[in-house]
Amino acid sequence: MQISDTTRAAAGRLQITAAMLEHPEWLPADAAANLGISELDVVQALPAEQQQFLPLEWLEALLQALPEWGKLTTIVTVAGQIFEFKGDFPKGKTAHGYFNLYSKGDGLHGHLKLENFSAIALISRPFRGTESHSINFFGPDGAIVFKVYLGRDQQRKLLPPQLALFADWRHRGEVAAKKGEI
Repeated sequence: MQISDTTRAAAGRLQITAAMLEHPEWLPADAAANLGISELDVVQALPAEQQQFLPLEWLEALLQALPEWGKLTTIVTVAGQIFEFKGDFPKGKTAHGYFNLYSKGDGLHGHLKLENFSAIALISRPFRGTESHSINFFGPDGAIVFKVYLGRDQQRKLLPPQLALFADWRHRGEVAAKKGEI
C-alpha cells in the first residue's frame, strides 16, 4: 500500500503540532531547527488563529504600506545571527530588478528581489508570554528572509493603530483565502 502525499502532509502537520504543544516556548524557528524542516512548514501547521497567509501578489503593496505604520521592529536572521532594527520601515520603489528600501539619513536600507519571495504570513503568537504579532516574509526554500514585528510603547504595550492595520490585512487575507486566491 502506498502512502499519498496528502497523508504524508497531514502526518507532518500532526508532528509539528505535537512538538509545538510539547514545547509552547518554541518559536517557529526553534521548531523548524529541532524538526529539521523549514520555518514555512512550521507556520503552515500553526492553528488558523495564529497564522494567515497573504497572496504573494500583495507583496509590493504591503511593503509600500509598512512605512505608514510607524515604529516597527524588523528582524533579519542569517546563519544563526539576529539583526534587529527598531524604527519606521523604509519607503521603497522598484528599480533595476529590486524593490529598493531607502531612508532619509540613517535608518534601514536594502534591496529586495521580490521574485525570490515564496510566501507572506501574518503570525499572532505569544512570545515569552506576551502578545506578539509579526509579518513574515519567506524565501523559495521556506526560510525566513525577514520579519516585521508590531511596535510597542514605553510600557511595552502594542500600539493600537498598528493592531488595527494588522487586523485589516489579516481580514483581507482571510477573504482572499476564502476566494481561493492563496
